[in-house]
Formats: sequence, structure tokens, C-alpha cells
Amino acid sequence: MTWIITKYLITAACVVFISEVAKRSDKIGGFIAALPIVTILAIIWMHIEGQGFTKISNHMWYTFWYVIPTLPMFIVFPHLLSRMNFWLSLGTGIFITIVSFGLFAALLRRWEIILL
Repeated sequence: MTWIITKYLITAACVVFISEVAKRSDKIGGFIAALPIVTILAIIWMHIEGQGFTKISNHMWYTFWYVIPTLPMFIVFPHLLSRMNFWLSLGTGIFITIVSFGLFAALLRRWEIILL
């Protein structure tokens, strides 16, 4: 149980750190947030917990493919935020991500990359 609490605290500290940096500098906060910190922590936790190299490698492979359809949200969200409230902008961004993911997954099936 101590290990799980430690993982939560370290991971949460990273998110809090990023949000605090972003308060002071949009550019540095965005840069740090763009780093694959969550993925790096996840594979560190997987390695420490004895997951095999195949499992960790597969995690990285799928993470790559799952990141691509999230990118339209980062372009659309700032544009929407200047025109509507935060929650509607966020909801629309999430909806765009879901649609992008579905379309992207369908496209990748042509090359036998199965995401869903």
C-alpha cells in the first residue's frame, strides 16, 4: 500500500509542479506539459514493478498512436476559448479528440494497426 501511495504522490506532484510553473510562464509551463512525463513515470512504475520489456515496449508503441489524435484539440481549444466559456470549450475539445481518435483508428486498420 505504501508503494501505491508513493506513486500517487510523485505523479500528483508532477501535475501540481507543471500547473505552478504554467502560472508563471505560459511557454515553460507548456513545454514541461508537452514532455511525456506521465508516460515516463508509467514506464518507470512498470519497470520497478517487474513488467517485462514486451509489456513496456507495447505501452510506448500504443502511446505514440494514441497521442496523434489528441493534437487537434490543442489547436482548436485556444480558438474556442476566445469565443465561448471554458467548460464548453473543453467539452468540445474532448469531443473533437474522441471523433479524431475514431477516425484515426479506422484509418490505421488499413495498415493492420488495431487501436480499438
